[in-house]
Amino acid sequence: MGRILALDYGSKRTGIAITDEMRLIASGLTTVSTPELMLFLEKYFASEKVDLVLVGEPKQKDGSPSTVEEEIQRFLKKFSRTFPDLEVKRVDERYTSKMAFQTMIDSGLKKKQRQNKALVDEISATIILQEFLYNN
Repeated sequence: MGRILALDYGSKRTGIAITDEMRLIASGLTTVSTPELMLFLEKYFASEKVDLVLVGEPKQKDGSPSTVEEEIQRFLKKFSRTFPDLEVKRVDERYTSKMAFQTMIDSGLKKKQRQNKALVDEISATIILQEFLYNN
């Protein structure tokens, strides 16, 4: 059984989380510059077996799509052409950034460390993955 990889896609950076091989534990993997995301994924998929990719679906409070959704749709088209055999699912990511920030506070990170937006993105991807595992 392959791993599940989750992406918290952003215009500048994308947070990435991954499960273990048994799909029990979600862990933050890294944050990459979004323009370098496809190259990173190509290398990662060449070395690790991944069966499912989750992509966060950012929505406004009223449920309407976020402004970055158009960019995500372009990414998904390119992704499906590059990796046609990988299943992709969308996951509602509302409030994950706030939850990530609260997680950083709860874990005792100092204010300077909490300003690391790349870490927020990685934790957000982990939350997306944890919620998917919990609900499925």
